[in-house]
Amino acid sequence: MQLLTIGKNQAGQRLDKYLKKALPCAGTGFLYKMLRKKNITLNGKKAEGKEILTEGDEVKCFFSEETFASLSGTKSAEDTSDYRKAYHLLRDVCVIYEDDDILLLSKPAGILTQKAKPEDLSLNEWLIGHLLETGAIKEADLATFHPSVCNRLDRNTSGIVLCGKTLAGSQDLSRIIKERTVRKYYQTICKGKILQESTLEGYLSKDEHTNTVKVYAKKPERPEEASYIQTIYTPEAVAGDYTLLTVELVTGKTHQIRAHLASTGHPLLGDTKYGDPKLNRKMQSEFSLHHQLLHAGKVCFPEGEEGALANVSGRTFTAPLPGKFAMILQALNLIPDTAC
Repeated sequence: MQLLTIGKNQAGQRLDKYLKKALPCAGTGFLYKMLRKKNITLNGKKAEGKEILTEGDEVKCFFSEETFASLSGTKSAEDTSDYRKAYHLLRDVCVIYEDDDILLLSKPAGILTQKAKPEDLSLNEWLIGHLLETGAIKEADLATFHPSVCNRLDRNTSGIVLCGKTLAGSQDLSRIIKERTVRKYYQTICKGKILQESTLEGYLSKDEHTNTVKVYAKKPERPEEASYIQTIYTPEAVAGDYTLLTVELVTGKTHQIRAHLASTGHPLLGDTKYGDPKLNRKMQSEFSLHHQLLHAGKVCFPEGEEGALANVSGRTFTAPLPGKFAMILQALNLIPDTAC
């Protein structure tokens, strides 16, 4: 008989989903059969599989050691070398906040949030490497739960990324992102003068082949191919033909800020996909800028949160501007009246 005690990272999920992770080599039909026959029990009782696990629950598997080893795949433990490699190589990642359930990380421009190819090292690998190196999780924990980033930033966008350390943390972060109760603010420098706060609305469609998006002012004839978007921007400083903006991302779609502002004639400095080629060449020549200036600088958590988000309820977190962004601000004489 094997005893599996449910820890914090396993709590909050259905028993059947947990069993599929704990016994990855077992078929779904086999697991339900074992539950019916009481070869797998929960807290000493027969279970159906739909029960929600809590910390301290005991799952007993009445298998031989050989059968359990075969079903759990213990002979092929997960290789954690990429996680540790990412942690040591991606040195500019910073922890803004960390508690038992969540982390807020500051991602530099140039790093993927999640890997696009198997050989990539992304912020997600850095996160798990950090937790392994600091002892927050053990390698064995990865058999049933992987801590993960909960929102994404483009490779060349810097700033705050929300991450779940536990299942409860991941679930609660995903919930407030889906409900749009967590407020996310970005800073950028765009072409042209913007003198008033404005709310942009429109529709965005994505071309998966080119990884580019198109913005429509009105709902297209085939609305199923486009998503509604809303972007709020506030000018913080204007100098020459440039404006420093604080942008609130109400809806979070791919390249939304970049494409939405470009569609109004105010592309971001350095944006090679949606920007002004002539202006980009000027920025490359003067500042060695080879990507869009866009920084996710502030996150505001909603009031009244409990559980995994109790410690951050109603709080605001900021990430300082990257050095190059701050240098270009000063060079262009874009001095904001108020900070983001």
